[in-house]
Amino acid sequence: MILYHPGDPNLMPVGLRDRIAREAVPFPLDPSDAFNTAVDKLLASVGRPVELLGLGEALHGGEDILQLRNRLFMRLVEAHGYTAIAIESSFPRSRAVNEHIAGRGPASFDEVKSTGFSHGFGLLEANRELVEWMRQYNADPSHGAKLSFYGFDGPMEMMYADSPGQVLHFVTDYLASIDGTSGRERRERIDAFLGPDARWEDPAAAMDPARSVGMSPDATALRIETEDLVSELRERRPDLVAKGGEGRYREAAHYASVAHQLLNYHSWMARRSDDRLVRLLGIRDALMADNILYIASQERGRGKVLVFAHNRHLQRGRAQMQLGPHSLTWWPAGAQLEATMGDRYAVIGSAVGVSGANGIERPQAGSLEDMLAATPGPGRFVPTHWRYGLPDIASLPVRSGSAKNPTYFPLSAHSLRDFDWLVMLDTVTYSRGGPPLP
Repeated sequence: MILYHPGDPNLMPVGLRDRIAREAVPFPLDPSDAFNTAVDKLLASVGRPVELLGLGEALHGGEDILQLRNRLFMRLVEAHGYTAIAIESSFPRSRAVNEHIAGRGPASFDEVKSTGFSHGFGLLEANRELVEWMRQYNADPSHGAKLSFYGFDGPMEMMYADSPGQVLHFVTDYLASIDGTSGRERRERIDAFLGPDARWEDPAAAMDPARSVGMSPDATALRIETEDLVSELRERRPDLVAKGGEGRYREAAHYASVAHQLLNYHSWMARRSDDRLVRLLGIRDALMADNILYIASQERGRGKVLVFAHNRHLQRGRAQMQLGPHSLTWWPAGAQLEATMGDRYAVIGSAVGVSGANGIERPQAGSLEDMLAATPGPGRFVPTHWRYGLPDIASLPVRSGSAKNPTYFPLSAHSLRDFDWLVMLDTVTYSRGGPPLP
């Protein structure tokens, strides 16, 4: 397969395998000067001011990818002006973790590992190590710029969405702190429609619309009440800012927006429609993008943000997946960020060579992972800046997936355009603390 690099003086043909071998930046997996040098080279090569840097994970449950994330974030903090990390976990729940690292909340990670994370991510030892490092960093008085921790996923679990109660109560509590009568009255009306959280959080509703309450009379009334709440916040902004401050107002307004989108998600869970699953995926990723943009606005003027999530969520192009008989295509958060932030967003996609623990066998000859693994390792960063102007490479073979870990998606020719860099690890183990794979 021959590619033409538009930057070459004579447009000489360059083989894809040769191009990868020429551009790859190898690094060790342990913390070292060599790893830091590789990260510095990666950042220098981006060639533009970046406000958000995404690191995608090829699968959930890759221990070495989590370790790579931790070491990358540490280097970004120490040498490149990063002050925050945002991971694929519940946005409202992460507030408890951020309070912990700031020294204001619970003193022990064990007190926030369940309440502060979604998807069971608080059980992963690599997440514990990240949070404890951030807490120690913030406790050092020599560090003037303190670090922040965020989740940017919606209030959702793997197989269901949370009750909207938590985010709505956050907003009504805010209103009550400024205008007690208005806040209490709003809370009473909302609680009358909410009912118990369990009615919203039935895991079976993810695949069976009949199990969802999202189109019930109470849910419909709650959506209208929430729309009115969003409108009230907008109308009363000058008064609310004057009495409670701009920061608190913006936070409450964002929580109200999250509640509105969550109720929209619940309504689609309850619909029988051919595009039901696609709409759910699209709503979730659009909410992810909104949360990331809010996080970036919070850190603007302080520092930059590392965003960590599955490759599918952070890639620039349309995302695709096969779910049983359903072939699903939607716009992920990365595409939303690209449309909104442009060059201020850069993203690294990850790939895995072999992982017996995750059911990933050696990549097939000629696949993108095969070419990446042929360069020195055990890890390597490979830029894709030469992706522009590539001829059609749709015939590039795609390696086989994993029957053991359903979150693993191989790279394809589109990956060269979806990411600014690819990071390839020869192998990964399974996450310490993760639930057993089948």
